[in-house]
Amino acid sequence: MNHTVTVRPCTADDRDAVVTLWSACGLVVPWNDPAADFALALSKTSSTVLAALAGDRIVATAMVGQDGHRGWIYYLAVDPALQGQGLGRRMVSEAESWLAAAGMPKVQLLVRETNQRVLAFYERLGYARSPVTMMQKWLTNPSP
Repeated sequence: MNHTVTVRPCTADDRDAVVTLWSACGLVVPWNDPAADFALALSKTSSTVLAALAGDRIVATAMVGQDGHRGWIYYLAVDPALQGQGLGRRMVSEAESWLAAAGMPKVQLLVRETNQRVLAFYERLGYARSPVTMMQKWLTNPSP
C-alpha cells in the first residue's frame, strides 16, 4: 500500500463510502439495512464505526459496540483490492483497543459457519469458537 493509513471514527458524511465498501466486501444482506446500521452505531455513545483511510479514501472499517458486559465487532471490511496487507488485523486491533478503553473485558463477534476463510482469519488472531448456541427473534419484520 502506497499511502500511510490512518484510523478514525466515522462521521455521518462517511455513510455512502462505508456502505459501498460493505457492499463490495459482501457484508450486506437483504434483511439488514447497512445505512440504518451505520446511522444507529453513530447515534449511540456505546458504539461507533472506525474507518481506515489511505489518503482521503476509506479502505477498511470495523463497527464496534458494547452492551455493558461485553464488546462486539461487526462489519469488519477491507477493500478487496487491499486484502492480505494487514488492514483486517489492524482494524481488529483498533476495535479491541476501543472496546478495552470502554472497559470491556471480552470481545465477541459472529461469523457465518460456512465462511471458513473468515473463521481462519479470526482464529489466527487468537479468537476461539464458543460452545454456545446463538438464538434470535425478530422484533420487526425483516425484508427478504
